[in-house]
Amino acid sequence: MDSFSPSTAPYISLATYRKSGVEVLTPVWVAELDGRYYVFSEAGAGKVKRIRNHPRVRIAACNYSGKVRHSGWLAGEASIVTDSALMGRVYEEFTAKYGWQIRLTNLLSKIAGRYDQRAMLEITLTDRP
Repeated sequence: MDSFSPSTAPYISLATYRKSGVEVLTPVWVAELDGRYYVFSEAGAGKVKRIRNHPRVRIAACNYSGKVRHSGWLAGEASIVTDSALMGRVYEEFTAKYGWQIRLTNLLSKIAGRYDQRAMLEITLTDRP
């Protein structure tokens, strides 16, 4: 199967792993900066907790509901970003890629008081696209 470029995929399926080793798939938006890929989520979300326990991840192109396309999986490791300057640069990349959709998402998150409760995840691929 052909691999895909996460930087051009509208959605990716992010596979994280429970302590038991069971894989959990989640459709997410992704942005690229300096050869690394970034995903944001609520800080208390399961995927964030799973990455704290085990950094191994896989990603594949998918649609908005998470149905994986036949483009192959890429393996990598994820970590939680704590540098606020880096997060600002990454959000600029999300805005460039997703435009009005991310602006609306951010506005609704701010109104609901959840914007500042996000975690940014950095994915470094071990299989390059």
